[in-house]
Amino acid sequence: MAQQYFAQIYVTLRPSVLDPQGTAVQSGLQHLGYNNVEQVRIGKYIEVTLTAESLETAQQQLDHMCDQLLANPVIENYRFELQALSTPMNMSS
Repeated sequence: MAQQYFAQIYVTLRPSVLDPQGTAVQSGLQHLGYNNVEQVRIGKYIEVTLTAESLETAQQQLDHMCDQLLANPVIENYRFELQALSTPMNMSS
């Protein structure tokens, strides 16, 4: 039986990659008087709802989605949180 899942995906630049957008935001915050901000890194937040036969299948599909489209594995890291949304669905009808 298939199950519906909700995933929250967080994509961030690898620590070794320069983040000019983060640097600009940090500078803006300092100009506003927030001199205690030491570093800003900008990333992406993505929500995905999917149907899969099992939690493991959903995790594998999300890994592939992130590797192939949602993140650039050369310069970005990603992580996701996955939770079941509803009772299993009968896909035979």
